[in-house]
Amino acid sequence: MRWQSALAVFFLFWVAAAFVLLPFGVRTDEEVGAAKVAGQADSAPHQFDVKRHLLRSTVLGVVAFGLYYLNYVNGWLTAEMLDFYH
Repeated sequence: MRWQSALAVFFLFWVAAAFVLLPFGVRTDEEVGAAKVAGQADSAPHQFDVKRHLLRSTVLGVVAFGLYYLNYVNGWLTAEMLDFYH
């Protein structure tokens, strides 16, 4: 696999991890005890820590990409193994 392809695949894993991790570790104003702003949704986060979220996404993205790359190199699971119709 060329490094450009590996970088593109890692980026896809990283973005997917960022979306998967969005609801975790977020507390609402009600849970914190702060007053809500008029018109604010009940589920809106009190404070969103971008650096912490990006770090968690990077860690999960690296782990997922590492497993993908190990599978790519070792061939543990191939497309032929997933062909259930033939």
